[in-house]
Amino acid sequence: MVICIFFNDASLFSSVDYIVLTSVDRDDLPDGGSGHFAETVKAMKKLKPDIMVECLTSDFRGDLNAVAALVHSGLDVFAHNIETVKRLQRIVRDPRAGYEQSLSVLKHAKHCKEGMITKSSIMLRLFLMVLLSPLFVDCETRSIDEFEPTPLHLTVKEYVTPEKFASWKEYGESIGFRYVASGPLVRSSYRAGELFVKTMVKEMSSNTSTVLQ
Repeated sequence: MVICIFFNDASLFSSVDYIVLTSVDRDDLPDGGSGHFAETVKAMKKLKPDIMVECLTSDFRGDLNAVAALVHSGLDVFAHNIETVKRLQRIVRDPRAGYEQSLSVLKHAKHCKEGMITKSSIMLRLFLMVLLSPLFVDCETRSIDEFEPTPLHLTVKEYVTPEKFASWKEYGESIGFRYVASGPLVRSSYRAGELFVKTMVKEMSSNTSTVLQ
């Protein structure tokens, strides 16, 4: 894994208030690249303590110590995508991934540090009961999208109207998600730093500080 953040003008970094770090594939390092994520978070927090950082990660092969190392780096939002329902895992995802493994990663990220915000995403055409599962491990945010890049990819069976996307957003929030982004152009990092999520991070940080005092 190589994480590169370039600013032509150093002053530009001071204007950034929310950053999403991710990797294009699984890492062959023993910790799955968790250490790189963690050190990058620490470096950015050192440069700008009030910057908010989200990491969209793999499942680190189910290594919960790797999950914990990242969570305790100063991270604000831990994101890992479930992608699809359990029944379609082997068809859609890397064979090294697993539905229960993904849930265990999200659950551990949530519970090994008080106030950690967790986030997951699914592809709409691979939807159904997967909407509910992250809720069982206290995941706060959810994004839902629809996309078929080429004929070699899974077929989109139905054109989903904006009204239907809106109804799923409403349903997701009604069953307990604090935030749902649902739309045909939504991706896992879609408007990640928008006001609601940033406010939620700040609220939790403020509450934690009050308890510590």
